[in-house]
Amino acid sequence: MYRYLIASALTLGTLAATPASAAPPAAASAGPSALQASAVVQHYSTLVYANYSDTIAAAQQMQKAIHAFLAKPSPATQNAARKAWLDAREFYGQTEAFRFYDGPIDNADGPEGQINAWPMDESYVDYVVGDDNAGLINNRKLPITKERLAALNEHDGEENISTGWHAIEFMLWGQDLDDHGPGARPYTDFVDGKKPNADRRRAYLKVVTELLLDDLQSVADQWKPGVKNNFRATFDQGGDESLRKVFIGLGSLSRGELAGERLEVAMASRDQEDEHSCFSDNTHRDAVTNAQGIQNVWLGHYQRRNGTVLQGPGLRDWVAAQDPVIAEKTSLQIAKSVASAHAIPAPFDQAIQGARDSAARAKIQATIDSLTQQSKDLVDAAKAVGFEQLNLVEP
Repeated sequence: MYRYLIASALTLGTLAATPASAAPPAAASAGPSALQASAVVQHYSTLVYANYSDTIAAAQQMQKAIHAFLAKPSPATQNAARKAWLDAREFYGQTEAFRFYDGPIDNADGPEGQINAWPMDESYVDYVVGDDNAGLINNRKLPITKERLAALNEHDGEENISTGWHAIEFMLWGQDLDDHGPGARPYTDFVDGKKPNADRRRAYLKVVTELLLDDLQSVADQWKPGVKNNFRATFDQGGDESLRKVFIGLGSLSRGELAGERLEVAMASRDQEDEHSCFSDNTHRDAVTNAQGIQNVWLGHYQRRNGTVLQGPGLRDWVAAQDPVIAEKTSLQIAKSVASAHAIPAPFDQAIQGARDSAARAKIQATIDSLTQQSKDLVDAAKAVGFEQLNLVEP
């Protein structure tokens, strides 16, 4: 959620690692020869690049749908753009498992805050109920360029979000004022003569989508194979240190971010503004794809956008070579978390409103509890392969 959390994930204690050469024979999926740390690390990099590549391809389809909407605003073209946003989020959500260890998306220079920052103060960007003149769009003195929007993102406040997935989401759906559905921004907001500053609204949506694709591509380029000086070139040679980072990413997303910031905070506040994708009512799917991303990395398994399956040695295989019992326990817990996330009711903003013992809140709490246990199991799994201490992002 907030980038300040990343710092706590990177304050690490002294870590001891079992040399890869000392590992017992690999799990079945790794083949008959002894599994090497380098094989797990390099397959992870392959999986990361594939997931980001699919995200970019889906975002490019979203961009085409947005261009069609802007060229001819109508209910049909608006709905097509909304669907394309939802489709692209299915892939981006899985990439959240690649965060929290000072990688190219969220290191000091990383674009994560421009890509997926939330919650968003809608009035920072456009009109809201009670203020028809709010936001950057209604300030005609402000140029709408990628450079300017990037500079304004989180300027003078972390909720002053002007870029990324959720800025696009707000432009497509508008404020969610419906207890039973998502936002219902009229397509006429983008039609000259129907709403003031419609031309700037069109320009804003076009530019912010271009910026998202630029930022996603900048991250993907750092994971591209065969490049001498990118992040992957060093990561692939990192052995145990790279494996440690992978554990930190999964454990931090499990407890601090997904269970904590994305679910516990909203459960405690019962505030729609604390749900992740509040304009589109897609928060329940965000939870599923985040949980799925953790499972992807653990198993070394990823289903690509074209339906093909990428499979190779994952953390499970590395742990199973040392302690098959904890490997199986962790696998079962991660599967339980994915299943629990699937059971979260939609719309999420209504599910969190019930009594403390309501069935809807119980399902969200079950997901929180499963993810919390999962983070503990991941720490135990890391210990099984020689990492004695992991300081993870905490809620």
